[in-house]
Amino acid sequence: MDRKAWVLRAVEALGQADLRAIAHYLEDEGEPFARKELEDTLALLLEEGKLEEREGVYRLRRPSKAREAFEGLFRD
Repeated sequence: MDRKAWVLRAVEALGQADLRAIAHYLEDEGEPFARKELEDTLALLLEEGKLEEREGVYRLRRPSKAREAFEGLFRD
């Protein structure tokens, strides 16, 4: 798995978490990240729209109903 996949897995498992909780989860899974590396990965995932952040707490971004309908049209 790449960095983004590990961070997404951590956030998904925790539901919503701050930077410290995500880092702790990754350490427990045997994938420790440097603080800078984790911050950069979180910023990238925010930019891609896969996560949302509020007051330092991260969670998976829920797709909008319009987006779900659009993706449903082209799903095989």
